[in-house]
Amino acid sequence: MKKAVIATGGKQYVVAEGDTITVERLKIDGEQVDFDALLVTDGKDTTVGAPLVKGASVSATVVDAEARAEKVTAIRYKAKKRVHKVHGHRQDQTVLKITAIK
Repeated sequence: MKKAVIATGGKQYVVAEGDTITVERLKIDGEQVDFDALLVTDGKDTTVGAPLVKGASVSATVVDAEARAEKVTAIRYKAKKRVHKVHGHRQDQTVLKITAIK
């Protein structure tokens, strides 16, 4: 099985053909997006890039461009002072389906 490591949004992801991954929101036009590969392996041979593997790319199609993560709640509380503050945040995300590793 062919696998690759890609980088987007300050994070690295190990992907294989047919995988569905959730990444930070991408500003893209269209339904297709390509990534450069940092590492490619096919089970026997492994190619490590410095920093990218020459001629290797990973193609993906956009499944959901407007996805949002679960809400994360942060609470500030001071005991015996009647001070409390609640903040919430939902991160914007993009859901991708990996179609090809070239």
